[in-house]
Amino acid sequence: MSEGSAGLPEAVRELPGQTREALATLVDLLATERGAPSAVRDPRGSWRVHVADSLTGLGFDELASAGRIADVGSGAGLPGLVLAAALPEARVDLIESLGRKCEFIRLAGDRMQASNARVVCERSETWAAGDGRGAYEAVTARAVGRLSTLAELASPLLVDGGVLVAWKGRRNADEEAELERAAPRLAIEPVEVRWVGPYAGSRHRHLHLLRKSGPTPEDLPRRPGVAKKRPFGK
Repeated sequence: MSEGSAGLPEAVRELPGQTREALATLVDLLATERGAPSAVRDPRGSWRVHVADSLTGLGFDELASAGRIADVGSGAGLPGLVLAAALPEARVDLIESLGRKCEFIRLAGDRMQASNARVVCERSETWAAGDGRGAYEAVTARAVGRLSTLAELASPLLVDGGVLVAWKGRRNADEEAELERAAPRLAIEPVEVRWVGPYAGSRHRHLHLLRKSGPTPEDLPRRPGVAKKRPFGK
């Protein structure tokens, strides 16, 4: 994804002006807000490391056309706030358990005037056991955890046939094999792995597409933290 004369990645320059303005607000907050939960503060870096990287997920039609999206472990609101700006007709719930990060996401969403974005300041397992269960057509997760863990967190949030798009770095054969073993217990199946280039400090950025393949198993979600500590497929 090459940068043009304006210094913005091509994918950003192709967006409508109103969307670029909203994303510029986010980039400015990442640079200037003391509580911004990001190690990348330089605006030029943020456009590529955060914004352009987040936009790569829209290469999957399943995400681009989703009406209800959950961003798990949203952190600084990435990719969720970027997707909310790029998909104004979609509802995007940003799920984050840490209060200080939730505060930043709320501030950024308000400043961006992202009325279609909502902060859910809870553990994803807690949300999936209540109002979030089977509520989404797509789940996103960027730099959150192992694939089997992400699949377990996403499965109870998704409708049957919904998708998880997971942002990962270099492909890991052991991690992918672990996911294959876990998939039947999670009612979710790997569909595609797509290389999208060097983003977010990774020279080997890959996106993993997984699809919900049946009703959510009755034992999901497990208690908060268990999916990370004792992932299925190990």
